[in-house]
Amino acid sequence: MTTPVTTLAAASRGVNGVALAVFVFFFLAVTVMGFLAARWRRAEHSANLDEWGLGGRSFGTWITWFLLGGDLYTAYTFVAVPAAIYTAGASGFFAVPYTILVYPLIFTFLPRLWSVSHRHGYVTTSDFVRGRFGSKGLSLAVALTGLLATMPYIALQLVGIQAVLDVMGVGGGEHANWFVKDLPLLIAFAVLAAYTYSSGLRAPALIAFVKDGLIYLVIAVAIIYIPIKLGGFGEIFHAAGKALAQPGPIAGKPRGELTSGPNAQWAYATLALGSALALFMYPHSITATLSSRSRNVIRRNTTILPLYSLMLGLLALLGFMALKAGTDTRGNAQLAIPQLFADMFPSWFAGVAFAAIGIGALVPAAIMSIAAANLFTRNVYKDLLKPGATPEQEHKVAKLVSLLVKVGALVFVLTMDKTVAINFQLLGGIWILQTMPALVGGLFTRWFHRWALLAGWAVGMVYGTLAAYGVAGPTQQHFGGSSAEIPGIGQIGYIGLTAFVLNVVVTVVLTLVLKALKAPEGTDETSPDDYTADLGDQGVTADLSPATTGAPAGH
Repeated sequence: MTTPVTTLAAASRGVNGVALAVFVFFFLAVTVMGFLAARWRRAEHSANLDEWGLGGRSFGTWITWFLLGGDLYTAYTFVAVPAAIYTAGASGFFAVPYTILVYPLIFTFLPRLWSVSHRHGYVTTSDFVRGRFGSKGLSLAVALTGLLATMPYIALQLVGIQAVLDVMGVGGGEHANWFVKDLPLLIAFAVLAAYTYSSGLRAPALIAFVKDGLIYLVIAVAIIYIPIKLGGFGEIFHAAGKALAQPGPIAGKPRGELTSGPNAQWAYATLALGSALALFMYPHSITATLSSRSRNVIRRNTTILPLYSLMLGLLALLGFMALKAGTDTRGNAQLAIPQLFADMFPSWFAGVAFAAIGIGALVPAAIMSIAAANLFTRNVYKDLLKPGATPEQEHKVAKLVSLLVKVGALVFVLTMDKTVAINFQLLGGIWILQTMPALVGGLFTRWFHRWALLAGWAVGMVYGTLAAYGVAGPTQQHFGGSSAEIPGIGQIGYIGLTAFVLNVVVTVVLTLVLKALKAPEGTDETSPDDYTADLGDQGVTADLSPATTGAPAGH
């Protein structure tokens, strides 16, 4: 099935000089933008967490749209989703319906979170949970879960950069020593760490304009140009169906399906629903949301963000194109789309495509590291270690932690099996979904007891982790996937959703018990009108620093 052009590319594996030059050009351009962003809309007093970690809470509709798009549609989009379709077929399309499901869900609760966060100066979800339920233990649990789930997500972005560098022939080849092989990734990491440290959230917000422009350009060209070269979509689907019907790693069974069969429907539906519920539990999603200047900005964004879902549906088809083209992934499915671009596009445009993937990794990685730093600073450092920390001290700690988080993600990706990158993110989804009862439940009701929420979270975390540990994959004995048999039903389903159901059941039952026992419930520092307040309403916190224009905060 391998075409001559693919064979030649695989055989040579030399450095693609033209593509590399274009890639370096765009990389340097966004690096300069990243450092210049420190002066963009800069406040007079910028040494605080609101300015560094939330961009001064001043972004309007379009900046927020690009920031959320850059945050949610990542190297995972470009690399792992088509790679899943290349490997297993239709099951990889779960990412398309889950991004459709998520926007009506967030329309119901994100404006409420924005309002209460701006009125009380909350920077993280853990800030809200602590204020709502009066529980530092529950707040700490939410914060640690966010940190734990974010690490593999950042690692996934580094895998995307590494896949691009590998296809361009940078890194000394498979037999080079580890330092030479990983040096380009280390350089990219160092640049990312430097401008994030310097500019905070303003850097990825500014770079997101370039990132999204490149992604839309590459997909528009790819969805027209590549099918023409491959003989049309009819030929693509026919060849993909034949390839997926071939025996996979498990002897005697097809490697995947062109369309999902009855046996896969529970797994597909639960994975899509569970992923939709989890997406805006991630710290980076909340960070981008709270950076906006009004609750109406959030509402408008939930109506226009589905444009990215259309893009994602087209992008997913590239996995089938790689099957038709006989793309040589050298045993690593994460290389499927970068190698397809290298084989099909002229070298100069392949460089543009590689830059889109690379920048598509840098933007979310920056936001994720900032979000993780916000969590640690507010909910570990200030809540537990130094309650009297000044805004300047918070600012300094957050910048240092953002560096440490990136180092941890880099170690994660350099020491783990890179062929299972998508499972890194799916495991994080299992964990982060367990914070939903405390966060979303707390936005609408105070009925849940804080101790019951903590117990439910613990049950969900333990069950989800142990169940995922027991899943074997083609290349690993443990953590080989995110689906397992649902207890009591006998169907295969998403582990995270099963853990979430157990979480909710435990929370509800224990809440009834604890209320009957009249256990202390903690102090709620919020009031009902906090959840519908807008920036101009009386009582909204005035801690937003004015931008360089000198305009009053919030105007």
